[in-house]
Amino acid sequence: MAINEMSDKAILKELGLRISRYRLNKNMTQKILAAEAGVSISTIQRVESGASIQAVKLMRILRSLNLIENIEALVPEFPVSPIQQLKMMGKTRQRAFSPQEENKESKWSWEEKE
Repeated sequence: MAINEMSDKAILKELGLRISRYRLNKNMTQKILAAEAGVSISTIQRVESGASIQAVKLMRILRSLNLIENIEALVPEFPVSPIQQLKMMGKTRQRAFSPQEENKESKWSWEEKE
């Protein structure tokens, strides 16, 4: 099944299984990984079972397993087209634009109602 077709819970479960496989491949116990990552054993157990954990703790675990460089693939740098670079002239975008619908048949007026 493609990852984009999986539920959030299923993705967390798959992530936990992958972390568990990497840990076992490095011949590490949950206790050793927890100590190296600076997290509790219950955090390791939670992530490996597919439960949600804090992002900072996930990064510590990935760093201890030498997988932190894979974070780049999670949210890659957004490519900017050369034309957009010229328009922005080196500036980075700070705000999103929300188009507002124009109401051409406005019933509002300055007149006082009787």
